[in-house]
Amino acid sequence: MTPFQGVEEGSIPFTRSRMTTQSTLSPYHPVVTQIIDLLETNSFRYETFEHEPVRTSEEAAKIRNGYTIQQGAKAIIIRVKVSSANKRFVMLVMPGDKRFDNDKIKTLFKAKNIRFATEEEVLEITSGVQPGGVPPFGNLFDLEVIVDPLLLENEKIIFNAGDRRFSIGMLSTDYLKLVKPLVSSLV
Repeated sequence: MTPFQGVEEGSIPFTRSRMTTQSTLSPYHPVVTQIIDLLETNSFRYETFEHEPVRTSEEAAKIRNGYTIQQGAKAIIIRVKVSSANKRFVMLVMPGDKRFDNDKIKTLFKAKNIRFATEEEVLEITSGVQPGGVPPFGNLFDLEVIVDPLLLENEKIIFNAGDRRFSIGMLSTDYLKLVKPLVSSLV
């Protein structure tokens, strides 16, 4: 990894791997390239990590050196049912060590019922991204994104970027600019 030059925000320098060409990213899901392209187009600082496949936040935290589980952006797709005619999928994003509060989510959406998206639904919504690899970029999948403010208390966040074997770390302020999520308490 090579360090970024002239880090302006925060005290933690970023590094970026040299593997951002299409040919070196080809073993990963195409969403990885989409996210990197977004970051580079906007001149946002980030760093990448290749690692063994991980599915849970706990597994990921053990292998992402320099990051805590609280910095891990856990992305969960749920189905919200307001009425029999009004059902939709949304993405919840929170720190990796937290679980969402069902009652808060139901209140937020005025929902009668909420449930996790099934594995099949996740694969369909994300064009094949496996559960555990879903990035907190619901905007790439036409999903409304709600992020818990606890995650944004971190200067930097990290997440699986469309593949269970590939993570990206970035500034939380840049994440807000790219995704434009609703910020609301989820936990």
